[in-house]
Amino acid sequence: MSLVKVVVLGAPAVGKTSIIHQFVWSEFSETYVPTESRRTYHPSVVVNGRLYDLQVTDLPVVPYFPANSFYEWSDFRYCGLRSASAYVLVFDLNAPETFQYVKNMREQIVESRNMQGVPVFVVGNKHDLGEPREHREVAGLVKKHWRCGYVECSAKYNWHVGLLFREIVRALDDGGGLGAWGAGDQGRRDRCRIL
Repeated sequence: MSLVKVVVLGAPAVGKTSIIHQFVWSEFSETYVPTESRRTYHPSVVVNGRLYDLQVTDLPVVPYFPANSFYEWSDFRYCGLRSASAYVLVFDLNAPETFQYVKNMREQIVESRNMQGVPVFVVGNKHDLGEPREHREVAGLVKKHWRCGYVECSAKYNWHVGLLFREIVRALDDGGGLGAWGAGDQGRRDRCRIL
């Protein structure tokens, strides 16, 4: 498999960079530093005995997904967004308002590009904060209606962070995108992953 391009998006302070740093370097910082410029990381992951090279892009908060290639290339912030192999949309489990950004961004992504073979994973971060509780409504919406992958994680304690990136690669290996999660592909419905 060639390079897997993963773009990580989310509202401010949801832990996008922390998830990436935990995955790439096994590091976590208690200090919040807003992402001000695009950063690209090149980790590798082994799935089913095969090595995959990832290109994980961490962006400052983007107000909208570029509707077409012209908008993508006219503003450097959006360069390469439309050509991602997979999208990770992060929200804070303890700040429900951050899920609104995920909803809006996912809708814009789906409306503006061909999503066949392109998995989208919605990630609820900061599972370690507050009382443990289930987020059934969000999980149900994401998995049943959007047909996207859903993972709850803790960047601070490295809980489910590696799992997220392995599942992205597995989804791409299984045919990617919506088909891997059961949308319109009857042969794969039994392979839906509940994480």
